[in-house]
Amino acid sequence: MKSYLSILLLFLGITTMAAQDRIDLSGRWELYLDREGTKGIPLQFDDYIMLPGTTDTAGKGLLPASKTETTHLTRLHHFKGKAWYRRTIEIPKSWRGSSLCLFMERTKPSTLYIDGKRVWAKEDISVPQQYFISGGLTSGRHTIILCIDNASGVPEQIYASSHAYTEDTQTNWNGVIGRFYIEREASAIITGYRLIPHVEHRTVTVKVYTDGRHPRNSHLSISATPRTWNGKIVTRDVFNVEKCEGGYVEVSLDLGTDARLWSEFTPDLYDITFNLNGVETIIPFGLREFTADKHHFYINGKKTFLRGKHDACVWPLTGHVPMDIGTWNKYLQTLKSYGINHVRFHSWCPPEAAFAAADEQGIYLQPELPFWGDFNAKDSTLMSFLMTEGLNIVQQYAHHPSFVMMALGNELWGSIDMMHAFVEEFRRIDSTKLYTFGSNYYLGYQGIKPGMDYFTTCRMGGETWGQFNTHTRGSFSFADAFDGGMLNHCYPNTVTNFDEACDVATVPIISHETGQFQSYPNYAEIQKYTGVLYPYSMEVFRKRLVDAGMAAQAHDFHRASGLWAAQLYKADIEMDLRTRNMAGFQLLDLQDYPGQGSAYVGLLDAFMDNKGFIMEKEWRGFCAPVVPMLEWDSYVYSTEERPHTGADCTWSAGIAIANYGGQSLRGKTLRWELLWPDGRIHSEGRQTIAKDSLGLFRLDPIEDGICDILRPTQMRVNLQIEGTEYANSYPMWVYPGSEKSLDKLKRGILIAHQMTDEIGRKLQRGARVLLMPDSALVAGNTVGGLFQTDYWNYRMFKTICENNKKSTSPGTLGLLMNPRHALFREFPTDSCTSWQWFPIVKASRPLILDHLSKTYRPLIQVIDNIERNHKLGLVFEFCVGKGKLLVCMADLDSISQTIEGRQFYRSLLGYMQSRDFVPQTRIWYKPSLRRHKSAN
Repeated sequence: MKSYLSILLLFLGITTMAAQDRIDLSGRWELYLDREGTKGIPLQFDDYIMLPGTTDTAGKGLLPASKTETTHLTRLHHFKGKAWYRRTIEIPKSWRGSSLCLFMERTKPSTLYIDGKRVWAKEDISVPQQYFISGGLTSGRHTIILCIDNASGVPEQIYASSHAYTEDTQTNWNGVIGRFYIEREASAIITGYRLIPHVEHRTVTVKVYTDGRHPRNSHLSISATPRTWNGKIVTRDVFNVEKCEGGYVEVSLDLGTDARLWSEFTPDLYDITFNLNGVETIIPFGLREFTADKHHFYINGKKTFLRGKHDACVWPLTGHVPMDIGTWNKYLQTLKSYGINHVRFHSWCPPEAAFAAADEQGIYLQPELPFWGDFNAKDSTLMSFLMTEGLNIVQQYAHHPSFVMMALGNELWGSIDMMHAFVEEFRRIDSTKLYTFGSNYYLGYQGIKPGMDYFTTCRMGGETWGQFNTHTRGSFSFADAFDGGMLNHCYPNTVTNFDEACDVATVPIISHETGQFQSYPNYAEIQKYTGVLYPYSMEVFRKRLVDAGMAAQAHDFHRASGLWAAQLYKADIEMDLRTRNMAGFQLLDLQDYPGQGSAYVGLLDAFMDNKGFIMEKEWRGFCAPVVPMLEWDSYVYSTEERPHTGADCTWSAGIAIANYGGQSLRGKTLRWELLWPDGRIHSEGRQTIAKDSLGLFRLDPIEDGICDILRPTQMRVNLQIEGTEYANSYPMWVYPGSEKSLDKLKRGILIAHQMTDEIGRKLQRGARVLLMPDSALVAGNTVGGLFQTDYWNYRMFKTICENNKKSTSPGTLGLLMNPRHALFREFPTDSCTSWQWFPIVKASRPLILDHLSKTYRPLIQVIDNIERNHKLGLVFEFCVGKGKLLVCMADLDSISQTIEGRQFYRSLLGYMQSRDFVPQTRIWYKPSLRRHKSAN
């Protein structure tokens, strides 16, 4: 592999040359789309296109064959094959005899022809393609023809398994994007360089490689200038290139004892300038060291925590990655506003502009090889392609301080020995970065292997089905973990963490694709698709809802499911932050993913616009460099009894602080306050932080009285580190004792578990009936009780579960209700699910009510997914004759020993006893529970 070290690419930085030495190739090109697969240069070009651009952005290609595609967004103009581009250029006389370079910043496999003769072919997809034309061209007119092929040229596995190609997000476009020109090379050129930072000594080792064609007395100067502050040269060296041995110059630049370091907090940059015979190349550089020990990452020696976002190249207007730094700065600034300091590029590598913007914004990047699949050592074509891509990525973007780590792709299987060989080769080329095998390789079952600097995973090795001790995230599909993982299965609390899995690690652990909590789509978003992609998928989903008679509820479904999803993301993230030896997480996702059946898992839509579920400031309360957290066994307190302790009239909680802000908090004051629903302070307290360390630590616990809370109340606990922006907040439900027992509240109410003729007759005569149907009687007409919103999307994992003979997720997206309804007088709630609903939801079997009037709304509705669109009822009511029927699809008797279950039962019975119990929908007594259609 030694040849790769010497073929370090030019144009990694900004090369300053005279305008007459470059011909801009942007503009109008002739076009021929080869739909028949003919061989050779076409006889005629029958169309035109503007480059840079793609056939999609130019409106070239086939129109959609279908407007019912729901797997992903639809390309309005689709082309796959060889596209031929032709243009005539004028070579000036001054270029005679000079070597030339044709530069395409990003494209697909291509072949270059000049004046009808084939020059060469390139297949680089992660870095610029550069055609070097030694000897140059004669002066005058020359015809350039480019054949760009998005149907072949890379291994077959890449097309369906990489976000560099997939139709799920970026699309398999054809064209040229980014910088596009032909340039005359100087008489002596720099062919590559290495920048190796040394933080301890405040120096940088610089190696500059030349092509050896320099004339006599060629001089190379190397200097360092602060880019982000005073702009004065801090150091400079000049060399006579002829006297340098080995084809390169090596120098150590001393940046001074006051040199500034690069990090997320201080993204200070230098310009390293090479001047070879008057031709300057300027390279951005940050003085930083990103390292790892057994459990944590360190930036310049200080412990840090990666708060990451998965990036799948979702750009709906263009269908391809942006190539300008302005767009990338806007994107990364949006991420920073949500506390994100890290981006993982899932099975693809972004362009130069992304790295440059991340340098400026202080974001840690992890590009990946463009692959997701079997790392097959016997497939030499695939392995050779991936090795070349990997070496290109390392060498092309190595100088960027934001480029701190790299993975071999996503969820790889195959040869572990080959994975090890790959990272060893990359590490040999550039040891300033950290490397790992594929993100979540073998789905985590293989555990940590030699050669890995860190491990991005959802689990630490194998596990027993039904246990969660190896997990490193809170949510899973039902195919991958029993009952969908801890957040859906375990009683809600804020003490659960992943210590058991992470404590045994020997390298830092990053939680892989944390979250994946769905929300219902927002159909108002459809109008935003004004580019090359159109969401026919959303139109199909909207029509399904219309056909189900629930179109008027679309916005309510969207908002209620999203509000609950935001709470679930908070819980999952805080589980990571509470884990003493967790090193970070990579969310899937802050942004919607429009492919794989449509996964609306974002708090932002595909355009990176906020959906209105949670604002940036509130999100940063639990996703920031410093996060104060409450630790308690339950969100619910009763003055009758306290679970696990038996204490009454008090609430208590621990306080944990995850401090990865780079500074000690010693001497700061932590303030807590318990608030009434109207914002008035019930009680408050303060304590001084005496700890002087980075990482996770705990303060003294809180204990306070709540005997004066005389009605069921939803309170709120706020935490604030005074004098900082770091604040967090938690809901708390307090249920005081009641003079009326459940038995008293049941008086006068007939409670039944199935409809019988006797109950029907009593209803007709005026009885009040609470029907909680036996689950066995309605099993085929219900869906299960799912606490969290469904994972990723129902369509994809339903199929996977069935193929693996695993139980299918109930597939629902949370509850929808009117919190002002009298049903909730003694059970305060929001309009969506929250933590106090856990026992009720888990004991439920929501009933399919599709046969009822399209205008009928349950008192508590369960939001179904975009595939089924059932009208699902958890609690609903009817008039029957002179009587009143309330149906509850949760077995409240089975959970009456829980605080929440008992309180909800009380509230429900109290409502039935009240004058407010006046159902508006009348049905005739004809028991029909067994006639509902199956949920599946």
